Amino acid sequence: MMKRQGSELEDKLIQLAQKAYSQAYVPYSHYPVGAASLWSSGKIYTGCNVENASYGLTICAERNSIFQAVANGERSLNSIAIAVPTEVFPSACGACRQVLREFAKDCLVLLVNGKGEVRKSTLKELLPDSFGPEYL
Repeated sequence: MMKRQGSELEDKLIQLAQKAYSQAYVPYSHYPVGAASLWSSGKIYTGCNVENASYGLTICAERNSIFQAVANGERSLNSIAIAVPTEVFPSACGACRQVLREFAKDCLVLLVNGKGEVRKSTLKELLPDSFGPEYL
């Protein structure tokens, strides 16, 4: 774990992910999450979690960010920041890890807690021995 010692681009991703969680719609869990994904085009897309009374229809911040990027023509994920306002670091759920894997064999994953501490990981660390589109 480290205090914000990244590149300017990493810092920008972190700031955008932190801003995104302020837009989260979380009336049930009260656990806002924000994400900012960087694509090979150089564009960044943000997303927040959006809950629903029918829980299965809820979408995580990571997938919200990824799906917005894909809707804008992106296909190659470079990195993602995931931020929460709590002291505990966020962790992408299994579904989000698999969606990340669809668009990157590996990428930088920045996990940010409410203290601004950053834990750097990679998709390969979070999803070892993954299954991707090249297997089909």
